[in-house]
Amino acid sequence: MGGARASRVVGALCIAAATVVGAIVLGGGKAATAATETAPPPGVHLGVASCAGSTCHSRQVDSGVNIRQNELITWQDPGVAGAHSRAWTVLRTTRSQAIARKLGIGDPASAKECIECHSDTVAASAGKHQISDGVGCESCHGGSSGWLDSHRTVAGGRRDVPAGTSQAVAAHQANLERGLKRLEDPKVRADVCLDCHYGSSRRYQFVTHDIMAAGHPRVAFELDLFSSLQKHWDVDRDYVARKVYADGAKTWAVGQAMAVKRAASLYASGARNMGAFPELYFFDCHACHREISDDPSARPKWEVNPGRFRTAGQPPFNDENMIMVSAAAKVLAPGLAARFDAETKAFHDATTRSGQDSRQAAARLAATADQLANVFAARGEVSPGQAHAILDAVLAGEITRRYTDYAGSAQAVMAAETLVNHLVARGADRGVVDRAIRPSLNAAYAQVREPNSYRPEAFRASLTRVAQAARSLR
Repeated sequence: MGGARASRVVGALCIAAATVVGAIVLGGGKAATAATETAPPPGVHLGVASCAGSTCHSRQVDSGVNIRQNELITWQDPGVAGAHSRAWTVLRTTRSQAIARKLGIGDPASAKECIECHSDTVAASAGKHQISDGVGCESCHGGSSGWLDSHRTVAGGRRDVPAGTSQAVAAHQANLERGLKRLEDPKVRADVCLDCHYGSSRRYQFVTHDIMAAGHPRVAFELDLFSSLQKHWDVDRDYVARKVYADGAKTWAVGQAMAVKRAASLYASGARNMGAFPELYFFDCHACHREISDDPSARPKWEVNPGRFRTAGQPPFNDENMIMVSAAAKVLAPGLAARFDAETKAFHDATTRSGQDSRQAAARLAATADQLANVFAARGEVSPGQAHAILDAVLAGEITRRYTDYAGSAQAVMAAETLVNHLVARGADRGVVDRAIRPSLNAAYAQVREPNSYRPEAFRASLTRVAQAARSLR
Protein backbone atom coordinates (compact mmCIF):
# COMPACT_ATOMS: atom_id res chain seq x y z
CA MET A 1 0.00 0.00 0.00
CA GLY A 2 2.74 2.43 1.00
CA GLY A 3 4.80 1.52 -2.09
CA ALA A 4 1.85 2.15 -4.40
CA ARG A 5 1.17 5.48 -2.71
CA ALA A 6 4.83 6.48 -3.02
CA SER A 7 4.78 5.52 -6.68
CA ARG A 8 1.74 7.74 -7.30
CA VAL A 9 3.39 10.64 -5.46
CA VAL A 10 6.58 10.28 -7.49
CA GLY A 11 4.54 10.15 -10.68
CA ALA A 12 2.70 13.34 -9.73
CA LEU A 13 5.95 15.12 -8.93
CA CYS A 14 7.42 13.96 -12.24
CA ILE A 15 4.44 15.29 -14.17
CA ALA A 16 4.70 18.61 -12.34
CA ALA A 17 8.41 18.81 -13.11
CA ALA A 18 7.77 18.07 -16.76
CA THR A 19 5.12 20.80 -16.92
CA VAL A 20 7.59 23.37 -15.62
CA VAL A 21 10.32 22.18 -17.98
CA GLY A 22 7.89 22.21 -20.90
CA ALA A 23 6.92 25.80 -20.14
CA ILE A 24 10.56 26.85 -20.18
CA VAL A 25 11.52 24.94 -23.32
CA LEU A 26 8.41 25.51 -25.44
CA GLY A 27 7.17 28.81 -24.08
CA GLY A 28 7.74 32.00 -26.04
CA GLY A 29 8.40 35.62 -25.25
CA LYS A 30 10.26 36.80 -22.16
CA ALA A 31 10.22 33.44 -20.36
CA ALA A 32 11.97 31.73 -23.27
CA THR A 33 14.45 34.57 -23.60
CA ALA A 34 15.25 34.51 -19.87
CA ALA A 35 15.77 30.75 -19.97
CA THR A 36 18.18 31.15 -22.88
CA GLU A 37 20.11 33.88 -21.13
CA THR A 38 20.52 31.89 -17.91
CA ALA A 39 21.03 28.45 -19.45
CA PRO A 40 23.98 26.64 -17.83
CA PRO A 41 27.01 25.74 -19.96
CA PRO A 42 27.41 22.22 -21.40
CA GLY A 43 28.34 19.46 -18.97
CA VAL A 44 26.33 20.74 -16.01
CA HIS A 45 24.26 18.13 -14.16
CA LEU A 46 20.62 19.19 -13.82
CA GLY A 47 19.34 16.32 -11.69
CA VAL A 48 17.06 13.32 -12.03
CA ALA A 49 13.89 15.43 -11.95
CA SER A 50 14.95 17.12 -15.19
CA CYS A 51 14.36 13.78 -16.94
CA ALA A 52 10.86 13.38 -15.48
CA GLY A 53 7.39 13.72 -16.95
CA SER A 54 4.86 11.30 -18.42
CA THR A 55 5.87 12.43 -21.91
CA CYS A 56 9.54 11.81 -21.11
CA HIS A 57 10.87 9.11 -18.77
CA SER A 58 8.46 8.68 -15.85
CA ARG A 59 5.32 6.99 -17.09
CA GLN A 60 3.97 4.45 -14.66
CA VAL A 61 3.91 1.75 -17.34
CA ASP A 62 6.09 0.75 -20.29
CA SER A 63 3.94 2.27 -23.05
CA GLY A 64 6.25 4.48 -25.10
CA VAL A 65 6.48 4.26 -28.87
CA ASN A 66 10.23 4.26 -29.51
CA ILE A 67 11.38 3.96 -25.89
CA ARG A 68 9.72 2.61 -22.76
CA GLN A 69 9.18 6.06 -21.16
CA ASN A 70 9.04 4.51 -17.67
CA GLU A 71 12.81 4.59 -17.17
CA LEU A 72 12.63 6.62 -13.95
CA ILE A 73 10.17 4.17 -12.46
CA THR A 74 12.59 1.35 -13.27
CA TRP A 75 15.38 3.37 -11.65
CA GLN A 76 13.22 3.63 -8.51
CA ASP A 77 12.36 -0.09 -8.49
CA PRO A 78 12.58 -1.59 -4.97
CA GLY A 79 14.47 -4.60 -6.36
CA VAL A 80 17.89 -4.89 -7.95
CA ALA A 81 16.87 -2.77 -10.97
CA GLY A 82 16.61 0.25 -8.67
CA ALA A 83 19.90 -0.23 -6.82
CA HIS A 84 21.42 2.95 -8.26
CA SER A 85 18.61 5.09 -6.84
CA ARG A 86 19.37 3.71 -3.36
CA ALA A 87 23.14 4.19 -3.59
CA TRP A 88 23.11 7.25 -1.32
CA THR A 89 20.43 6.06 1.12
CA VAL A 90 22.44 2.88 1.81
CA LEU A 91 25.00 5.17 3.43
CA ARG A 92 22.45 5.72 6.22
CA THR A 93 22.39 2.04 7.16
CA THR A 94 23.94 0.57 10.29
CA ARG A 95 26.63 -1.20 8.30
CA SER A 96 27.68 1.96 6.47
CA GLN A 97 27.77 3.94 9.70
CA ALA A 98 29.98 1.25 11.28
CA ILE A 99 32.39 1.35 8.33
CA ALA A 100 32.65 5.12 8.60
CA ARG A 101 33.34 4.96 12.33
CA LYS A 102 36.18 2.50 11.80
CA LEU A 103 37.67 4.76 9.15
CA GLY A 104 37.16 7.93 11.18
CA ILE A 105 35.60 9.81 8.26
CA GLY A 106 32.45 11.13 9.94
CA ASP A 107 29.02 10.80 8.36
CA PRO A 108 29.28 8.48 5.33
CA ALA A 109 26.39 10.32 3.68
CA SER A 110 28.67 13.33 3.24
CA ALA A 111 32.17 11.79 3.36
CA LYS A 112 34.00 12.10 0.03
CA GLU A 113 35.33 8.56 0.44
CA CYS A 114 31.73 7.35 0.12
CA ILE A 115 29.72 9.79 -1.96
CA GLU A 116 32.18 9.85 -4.86
CA CYS A 117 30.57 6.56 -5.90
CA HIS A 118 27.34 6.49 -3.92
CA SER A 119 26.07 9.71 -5.45
CA ASP A 120 26.49 12.08 -8.37
CA THR A 121 29.15 14.43 -7.02
CA VAL A 122 30.09 16.87 -9.74
CA ALA A 123 31.65 20.30 -9.57
CA ALA A 124 29.05 21.75 -11.95
CA SER A 125 25.41 21.23 -11.01
CA ALA A 126 22.24 23.28 -11.22
CA GLY A 127 18.48 23.05 -11.32
CA LYS A 128 17.10 19.99 -9.54
CA HIS A 129 20.41 18.19 -8.95
CA GLN A 130 20.75 16.76 -5.43
CA ILE A 131 23.22 14.39 -3.77
CA SER A 132 20.42 12.34 -2.20
CA ASP A 133 19.34 11.10 -5.64
CA GLY A 134 22.21 8.64 -5.46
CA VAL A 135 23.53 7.39 -8.78
CA GLY A 136 21.17 9.25 -11.07
CA CYS A 137 20.68 9.52 -14.82
CA GLU A 138 23.58 11.90 -15.42
CA SER A 139 26.00 9.79 -13.38
CA CYS A 140 26.02 7.48 -16.38
CA HIS A 141 24.56 9.46 -19.29
CA GLY A 142 26.61 12.60 -18.67
CA GLY A 143 25.72 16.15 -17.64
CA SER A 144 22.59 17.04 -19.60
CA SER A 145 22.73 20.83 -19.84
CA GLY A 146 24.18 20.68 -23.34
CA TRP A 147 21.75 18.17 -24.82
CA LEU A 148 18.59 17.95 -22.69
CA ASP A 149 16.56 20.45 -24.73
CA SER A 150 17.41 18.89 -28.09
CA HIS A 151 16.94 15.42 -26.60
CA ARG A 152 13.25 16.08 -25.95
CA THR A 153 12.33 18.16 -29.02
CA VAL A 154 11.37 16.88 -32.44
CA ALA A 155 14.84 17.75 -33.74
CA GLY A 156 16.32 15.76 -30.88
CA GLY A 157 14.49 12.52 -31.62
CA ARG A 158 11.16 12.88 -29.78
CA ARG A 159 8.88 9.87 -29.63
CA ASP A 160 6.84 11.03 -32.65
CA VAL A 161 9.89 10.97 -34.92
CA PRO A 162 9.65 7.77 -37.00
CA ALA A 163 12.04 5.11 -35.76
CA GLY A 164 15.25 4.79 -37.69
CA THR A 165 14.83 7.91 -39.83
CA SER A 166 17.89 9.91 -40.82
CA GLN A 167 16.49 12.75 -38.68
CA ALA A 168 16.53 10.58 -35.55
CA VAL A 169 19.99 9.21 -36.33
CA ALA A 170 21.43 12.69 -36.91
CA ALA A 171 19.75 13.99 -33.76
CA HIS A 172 21.31 11.27 -31.63
CA GLN A 173 24.74 12.00 -33.10
CA ALA A 174 24.28 15.70 -32.36
CA ASN A 175 23.37 14.93 -28.76
CA LEU A 176 26.52 12.83 -28.41
CA GLU A 177 28.54 15.79 -29.61
CA ARG A 178 26.86 17.95 -26.95
CA GLY A 179 27.88 15.66 -24.10
CA LEU A 180 25.51 12.68 -24.06
CA LYS A 181 27.63 9.59 -23.40
CA ARG A 182 27.59 6.80 -25.98
CA LEU A 183 26.64 4.10 -23.48
CA GLU A 184 25.49 1.76 -26.23
CA ASP A 185 29.20 1.33 -27.04
CA PRO A 186 30.43 -1.36 -24.61
CA LYS A 187 33.86 0.27 -24.28
CA VAL A 188 32.32 3.58 -23.25
CA ARG A 189 29.85 1.89 -20.92
CA ALA A 190 32.58 -0.18 -19.29
CA ASP A 191 34.70 2.91 -18.69
CA VAL A 192 31.77 4.66 -17.00
CA CYS A 193 30.78 1.66 -14.87
CA LEU A 194 34.34 0.81 -13.84
CA ASP A 195 34.82 4.22 -12.27
CA CYS A 196 32.76 2.97 -9.34
CA HIS A 197 32.57 -0.78 -9.92
CA TYR A 198 36.36 -1.03 -9.74
CA GLY A 199 37.88 2.41 -9.19
CA SER A 200 39.41 5.36 -11.01
CA SER A 201 42.36 7.71 -10.71
CA ARG A 202 40.19 10.25 -8.87
CA ARG A 203 41.36 10.52 -5.28
CA TYR A 204 38.20 9.35 -3.54
CA GLN A 205 36.75 7.17 -6.30
CA PHE A 206 38.50 4.02 -5.18
CA VAL A 207 37.69 1.35 -2.58
CA THR A 208 40.99 1.06 -0.73
CA HIS A 209 42.04 -1.94 1.33
CA ASP A 210 41.38 0.21 4.41
CA ILE A 211 37.76 0.61 3.32
CA MET A 212 37.46 -3.11 2.61
CA ALA A 213 38.96 -3.96 6.00
CA ALA A 214 36.42 -1.68 7.65
CA GLY A 215 33.62 -3.82 6.23
CA HIS A 216 32.86 -2.74 2.64
CA PRO A 217 31.49 -5.56 0.45
CA ARG A 218 33.74 -7.16 -2.15
CA VAL A 219 33.89 -5.33 -5.49
CA ALA A 220 33.48 -7.28 -8.75
CA PHE A 221 32.62 -6.38 -12.34
CA GLU A 222 30.80 -8.11 -15.20
CA LEU A 223 29.48 -5.64 -17.77
CA ASP A 224 26.76 -7.63 -19.50
CA LEU A 225 25.23 -9.08 -16.35
CA PHE A 226 25.35 -5.76 -14.51
CA SER A 227 23.78 -4.03 -17.53
CA SER A 228 20.93 -6.55 -17.66
CA LEU A 229 20.21 -6.08 -13.95
CA GLN A 230 19.75 -2.32 -14.48
CA LYS A 231 18.25 -2.55 -17.97
CA HIS A 232 15.74 0.16 -18.85
CA TRP A 233 15.87 0.05 -22.66
CA ASP A 234 14.82 -2.26 -25.50
CA VAL A 235 17.04 -3.24 -28.41
CA ASP A 236 14.54 -2.79 -31.25
CA ARG A 237 14.60 -1.45 -34.81
CA ASP A 238 14.85 2.15 -33.65
CA TYR A 239 17.70 1.36 -31.24
CA VAL A 240 19.74 -0.50 -33.85
CA ALA A 241 19.16 2.22 -36.45
CA ARG A 242 20.35 5.04 -34.18
CA LYS A 243 22.98 3.38 -32.04
CA VAL A 244 25.87 0.95 -31.87
CA TYR A 245 24.56 -2.52 -31.02
CA ALA A 246 26.67 -5.05 -29.14
CA ASP A 247 25.25 -8.47 -28.31
CA GLY A 248 25.55 -9.98 -24.85
CA ALA A 249 28.64 -12.09 -25.52
CA LYS A 250 30.50 -9.19 -27.13
CA THR A 251 29.52 -6.87 -24.27
CA TRP A 252 30.79 -9.45 -21.78
CA ALA A 253 34.13 -9.86 -23.59
CA VAL A 254 34.70 -6.12 -23.97
CA GLY A 255 33.82 -5.56 -20.32
CA GLN A 256 36.30 -8.18 -19.16
CA ALA A 257 39.12 -6.69 -21.25
CA MET A 258 38.32 -3.17 -20.05
CA ALA A 259 38.35 -4.39 -16.44
CA VAL A 260 41.85 -5.84 -16.91
CA LYS A 261 42.98 -2.61 -18.55
CA ARG A 262 41.60 -0.54 -15.66
CA ALA A 263 43.13 -2.71 -12.93
CA ALA A 264 46.52 -2.95 -14.61
CA SER A 265 46.60 0.76 -15.48
CA LEU A 266 45.80 1.88 -11.94
CA TYR A 267 48.36 -0.52 -10.52
CA ALA A 268 50.98 0.63 -13.04
CA SER A 269 50.56 4.25 -11.98
CA GLY A 270 51.79 3.44 -8.47
CA ALA A 271 49.60 6.26 -7.16
CA ARG A 272 47.66 3.95 -4.84
CA ASN A 273 50.66 2.51 -3.02
CA MET A 274 50.59 2.59 0.79
CA GLY A 275 54.11 3.55 1.79
CA ALA A 276 56.36 0.55 1.27
CA PHE A 277 53.38 -1.66 0.40
CA PRO A 278 51.32 -1.79 -2.79
CA GLU A 279 47.61 -1.07 -2.40
CA LEU A 280 46.28 -4.46 -1.31
CA TYR A 281 42.86 -3.85 -2.88
CA PHE A 282 44.42 -4.98 -6.17
CA PHE A 283 45.16 -8.44 -4.80
CA ASP A 284 42.98 -11.53 -4.41
CA CYS A 285 41.22 -11.22 -1.03
CA HIS A 286 40.49 -14.89 -0.53
CA ALA A 287 43.97 -16.03 -1.48
CA CYS A 288 45.11 -14.58 1.86
CA HIS A 289 41.94 -14.43 3.95
CA ARG A 290 41.56 -18.10 4.84
CA GLU A 291 40.53 -20.01 7.92
CA ILE A 292 43.26 -20.38 10.55
CA SER A 293 43.07 -23.40 12.82
CA ASP A 294 45.17 -24.94 15.61
CA ASP A 295 43.52 -28.31 14.99
CA PRO A 296 46.26 -30.82 14.00
CA SER A 297 43.83 -32.47 11.59
CA ALA A 298 42.98 -29.23 9.75
CA ARG A 299 43.60 -29.31 5.99
CA PRO A 300 45.21 -26.25 4.36
CA LYS A 301 43.00 -25.00 1.53
CA TRP A 302 45.72 -23.31 -0.50
CA GLU A 303 46.26 -24.74 -3.99
CA VAL A 304 48.88 -24.10 -6.66
CA ASN A 305 47.42 -21.90 -9.40
CA PRO A 306 49.12 -22.51 -12.77
CA GLY A 307 48.16 -19.07 -14.03
CA ARG A 308 49.96 -17.19 -11.25
CA PHE A 309 52.42 -19.64 -9.75
CA ARG A 310 53.87 -18.60 -6.39
CA THR A 311 54.37 -20.06 -2.97
CA ALA A 312 51.70 -19.97 -0.28
CA GLY A 313 51.86 -16.68 1.59
CA GLN A 314 52.69 -14.51 -1.43
CA PRO A 315 49.59 -12.40 -2.19
CA PRO A 316 48.52 -12.85 -5.84
CA PHE A 317 47.01 -10.09 -7.96
CA ASN A 318 43.27 -10.57 -8.43
CA ASP A 319 43.08 -12.27 -11.83
CA GLU A 320 39.33 -12.96 -12.11
CA ASN A 321 38.91 -10.81 -15.23
CA MET A 322 42.23 -11.98 -16.69
CA ILE A 323 40.97 -15.57 -16.71
CA MET A 324 37.81 -14.55 -18.57
CA VAL A 325 39.76 -12.50 -21.14
CA SER A 326 42.02 -15.48 -21.74
CA ALA A 327 38.97 -17.64 -22.54
CA ALA A 328 37.41 -15.00 -24.82
CA ALA A 329 40.64 -14.28 -26.68
CA LYS A 330 41.17 -17.94 -27.55
CA VAL A 331 37.98 -17.77 -29.64
CA LEU A 332 37.49 -14.13 -30.64
CA ALA A 333 41.10 -12.93 -30.98
CA PRO A 334 43.35 -15.99 -31.39
CA GLY A 335 46.17 -13.86 -32.77
CA LEU A 336 46.48 -12.05 -29.43
CA ALA A 337 45.58 -14.89 -27.06
CA ALA A 338 49.07 -16.30 -26.54
CA ARG A 339 50.54 -12.83 -26.03
CA PHE A 340 47.92 -11.95 -23.46
CA ASP A 341 48.51 -15.18 -21.53
CA ALA A 342 52.28 -14.65 -21.61
CA GLU A 343 51.97 -11.07 -20.38
CA THR A 344 49.57 -12.13 -17.64
CA LYS A 345 52.06 -14.69 -16.33
CA ALA A 346 54.94 -12.22 -16.70
CA PHE A 347 53.00 -9.69 -14.64
CA HIS A 348 52.24 -12.19 -11.88
CA ASP A 349 55.91 -13.16 -11.80
CA ALA A 350 56.98 -9.51 -11.65
CA THR A 351 54.83 -8.88 -8.57
CA THR A 352 57.12 -11.25 -6.65
CA ARG A 353 60.27 -9.29 -7.59
CA SER A 354 59.95 -5.52 -7.27
CA GLY A 355 57.50 -2.66 -7.47
CA GLN A 356 59.20 -1.21 -10.54
CA ASP A 357 59.20 -4.52 -12.42
CA SER A 358 55.56 -5.18 -11.60
CA ARG A 359 54.42 -1.68 -12.63
CA GLN A 360 56.21 -1.96 -15.97
CA ALA A 361 54.70 -5.39 -16.58
CA ALA A 362 51.27 -4.02 -15.61
CA ALA A 363 51.59 -1.23 -18.18
CA ARG A 364 52.34 -3.77 -20.91
CA LEU A 365 49.41 -5.92 -19.83
CA ALA A 366 47.08 -2.90 -19.82
CA ALA A 367 48.09 -2.03 -23.39
CA THR A 368 47.37 -5.56 -24.62
CA ALA A 369 44.05 -5.64 -22.76
CA ASP A 370 43.11 -2.36 -24.46
CA GLN A 371 44.01 -3.85 -27.83
CA LEU A 372 41.84 -6.87 -27.09
CA ALA A 373 38.94 -4.63 -26.06
CA ASN A 374 39.23 -2.87 -29.42
CA VAL A 375 39.30 -6.18 -31.31
CA PHE A 376 36.30 -7.53 -29.38
CA ALA A 377 34.34 -4.30 -29.92
CA ALA A 378 35.11 -4.05 -33.65
CA ARG A 379 33.98 -7.57 -34.53
CA GLY A 380 30.48 -8.54 -35.62
CA GLU A 381 28.00 -10.49 -33.55
CA VAL A 382 29.25 -13.54 -31.69
CA SER A 383 27.85 -16.63 -33.41
CA PRO A 384 26.29 -19.51 -31.47
CA GLY A 385 29.28 -21.66 -32.40
CA GLN A 386 31.69 -19.08 -31.01
CA ALA A 387 29.60 -18.73 -27.84
CA HIS A 388 29.76 -22.51 -27.33
CA ALA A 389 33.53 -22.42 -27.87
CA ILE A 390 33.94 -19.68 -25.25
CA LEU A 391 31.73 -21.67 -22.87
CA ASP A 392 34.04 -24.64 -23.37
CA ALA A 393 37.07 -22.47 -22.67
CA VAL A 394 35.53 -21.08 -19.47
CA LEU A 395 34.05 -24.32 -18.16
CA ALA A 396 36.46 -27.04 -19.23
CA GLY A 397 40.09 -27.74 -19.99
CA GLU A 398 43.22 -25.94 -18.84
CA ILE A 399 41.55 -22.76 -17.58
CA THR A 400 39.55 -24.58 -14.92
CA ARG A 401 42.79 -25.31 -13.02
CA ARG A 402 42.96 -21.56 -12.35
CA TYR A 403 39.74 -21.60 -10.31
CA THR A 404 41.53 -21.95 -6.99
CA ASP A 405 39.93 -18.96 -5.28
CA TYR A 406 36.49 -17.46 -4.97
CA ALA A 407 36.70 -14.40 -7.26
CA GLY A 408 37.64 -16.20 -10.47
CA SER A 409 35.11 -18.93 -9.78
CA ALA A 410 32.29 -16.42 -9.34
CA GLN A 411 33.26 -14.85 -12.68
CA ALA A 412 33.09 -18.26 -14.36
CA VAL A 413 29.49 -18.80 -13.22
CA MET A 414 28.46 -15.30 -14.32
CA ALA A 415 30.12 -15.91 -17.69
CA ALA A 416 28.19 -19.15 -18.13
CA GLU A 417 24.93 -17.33 -17.40
CA THR A 418 25.74 -14.55 -19.86
CA LEU A 419 26.78 -16.92 -22.64
CA VAL A 420 23.73 -19.16 -22.17
CA ASN A 421 21.49 -16.09 -22.36
CA HIS A 422 23.34 -15.08 -25.52
CA LEU A 423 22.54 -18.47 -27.08
CA VAL A 424 18.86 -17.96 -26.28
CA ALA A 425 18.97 -14.46 -27.79
CA ARG A 426 20.46 -16.00 -30.94
CA GLY A 427 17.61 -18.47 -31.35
CA ALA A 428 18.06 -21.33 -28.89
CA ASP A 429 14.82 -22.45 -27.25
CA ARG A 430 14.66 -21.12 -23.68
CA GLY A 431 12.74 -24.12 -22.40
CA VAL A 432 15.18 -26.62 -23.91
CA VAL A 433 18.17 -24.64 -22.64
CA ASP A 434 16.80 -24.34 -19.12
CA ARG A 435 15.94 -28.02 -18.87
CA ALA A 436 19.42 -28.97 -20.04
CA ILE A 437 21.62 -26.56 -18.13
CA ARG A 438 19.69 -24.77 -15.38
CA PRO A 439 19.97 -27.49 -12.68
CA SER A 440 23.75 -27.78 -13.04
CA LEU A 441 24.20 -24.02 -13.39
CA ASN A 442 22.17 -23.41 -10.24
CA ALA A 443 24.36 -25.96 -8.44
CA ALA A 444 27.46 -24.04 -9.56
CA TYR A 445 25.89 -20.80 -8.32
CA ALA A 446 25.35 -22.47 -4.95
CA GLN A 447 29.09 -23.16 -4.73
CA VAL A 448 29.88 -19.42 -4.94
CA ARG A 449 26.93 -18.07 -2.96
CA GLU A 450 29.02 -17.61 0.20
CA PRO A 451 32.73 -16.71 -0.12
CA ASN A 452 33.65 -18.14 3.26
CA SER A 453 32.27 -21.58 2.43
CA TYR A 454 33.83 -21.77 -1.05
CA ARG A 455 35.57 -25.07 -1.80
CA PRO A 456 37.57 -25.17 -5.06
CA GLU A 457 37.31 -28.94 -5.61
CA ALA A 458 33.54 -28.95 -5.24
CA PHE A 459 33.24 -25.88 -7.45
CA ARG A 460 35.29 -27.37 -10.26
CA ALA A 461 33.21 -30.56 -10.11
CA SER A 462 30.02 -28.50 -10.46
CA LEU A 463 31.56 -26.62 -13.39
CA THR A 464 32.30 -29.91 -15.16
CA ARG A 465 28.60 -30.76 -14.99
CA VAL A 466 27.70 -27.35 -16.44
CA ALA A 467 30.16 -27.94 -19.30
CA GLN A 468 28.62 -31.34 -20.05
CA ALA A 469 25.13 -29.84 -20.08
CA ALA A 470 26.25 -26.98 -22.34
CA ARG A 471 27.78 -29.41 -24.84
CA SER A 472 24.48 -31.29 -25.05
CA LEU A 473 22.91 -28.13 -26.49
CA ARG A 474 25.12 -28.06 -29.58
